[in-house]
Amino acid sequence: MELVTKYHGAREYCEEDVIVFKKGLPGFKELKKFIIFSLESNEVFSILHSIENVDIGLVLVSPFIIEKDYEFKIPDSYIKELEIDKPEEVLVLTTVTLSSNIKNMTTNLKAPIIINIKEKLGEQLILDNDKYKIKEPLFKGNNN
Repeated sequence: MELVTKYHGAREYCEEDVIVFKKGLPGFKELKKFIIFSLESNEVFSILHSIENVDIGLVLVSPFIIEKDYEFKIPDSYIKELEIDKPEEVLVLTTVTLSSNIKNMTTNLKAPIIINIKEKLGEQLILDNDKYKIKEPLFKGNNN
């Protein structure tokens, strides 16, 4: 199948590539089906793109690139909903807020997106702690 996106051109995908967010995502509750693909010529960022609305695509990054010791416990209710059997089935990504000034780009470490890559189920988890910020700078200490 083909998805013609607003910003990333045409993308081929199969039904097996579709990740279902049963509850949607905050701000996009009505959208349930997404695909993930790498951002052109950049292996750090990926795009979580709706296949139901060609205008909606979120830039994602692995939180472990930003915060090496990033960790949290996935609540049992999420493990059950996402049908997670093993840790290897879990992909954790965080949303990126883009800016024309690279120093102002942030990621939301407070609300990771959890995806069961085996079952193709996803959900955004809001962490109940103050350890991580909603707007964590992507590039720390690069003041050049």
